[in-house]
Amino acid sequence: MIDEQNIVSAPRLWLVLARAYRSIGDFIEGSFTAQGLILSDFMVLEVLLHKGSLTISVIGEKVLLASASMTSAIDRLEKRGLVLRKSCASDRRTRYVELTDEGKGFIEEIYARHEKDLEFVAAGLSEAERRTMYEGLKKMGLAAKMAVPTQKCKTA
Repeated sequence: MIDEQNIVSAPRLWLVLARAYRSIGDFIEGSFTAQGLILSDFMVLEVLLHKGSLTISVIGEKVLLASASMTSAIDRLEKRGLVLRKSCASDRRTRYVELTDEGKGFIEEIYARHEKDLEFVAAGLSEAERRTMYEGLKKMGLAAKMAVPTQKCKTA
């Protein structure tokens, strides 16, 4: 006999995933909004911390932000003295964004707290559960990515 209550259908899985993401996101965002950051600013600083100096377009690709949103985030962070824009010596059209010394110290401190917050949220999971979730979510993400048709450019 099949126990209907123990079956985890795809729609039920999606609902739990969406609710968990929202709850975890709200918790995590609370720690850096106290520092005057919004999610996009935190993501930009985090990418620069781990990847080094990058162009605005590369940062945007990594944090999944549109160009206008990226420019706004960089403007806010530059105004706070956390990042600066530098021109490329070989191509004056290209501008790089990098952390200032103050920005590096700032994001290192916030990122360390961010890691602790994430460990707190995941503390109830065994290593085997973490591995199972990681592999399952990766498979779902890749399946969804493969199912999305690619956009073809139309010429006039």
